[in-house]
Amino acid sequence: MTNRSLGEVLAGAVVLALSGLFLFYAVVQGGRTVQSGGIQLTASFDRVDGIAPGADVRIAGVKVGSVTSVSVDPETFNAVLRLRIDGNLRLPADSSAEIMSEGLLGGRFVAIVPGGAERILTDGGRITETQGSISLESLLGRFIFSVTQMNPAPAGAPAP
Repeated sequence: MTNRSLGEVLAGAVVLALSGLFLFYAVVQGGRTVQSGGIQLTASFDRVDGIAPGADVRIAGVKVGSVTSVSVDPETFNAVLRLRIDGNLRLPADSSAEIMSEGLLGGRFVAIVPGGAERILTDGGRITETQGSISLESLLGRFIFSVTQMNPAPAGAPAP
């Protein structure tokens, strides 16, 4: 093995230290923090693709809480999310929750749409009106199938 110069060793140490700092910053400032305080709510969904503890809970696009846990109900096999939201919000009992995407390739979050009921959700309450995530692959498959059904091959042409 050849002797390494002191400069090469120091350069390697600096690169490792900087990459460690970037990793630490990404973990600490990644935006996926579990909120403490506030009120705990639960919501049951048929699909929650891309949702994990720490995901945002938003109302009108503004972060008001986070997902604290994701589990499966052993009786219904639905996904159950536990949400911690700001305790200053007074959500009507008929509010709804849906899994939304930040964009075509973006992350997912839980969007709450406040209802109009007089009764307010309290700590430990349940959001009953939910809409699960929509599978992009399923939508594309349906679109392709519908396009091929609308444009049948002309008579005598080879089938695709």
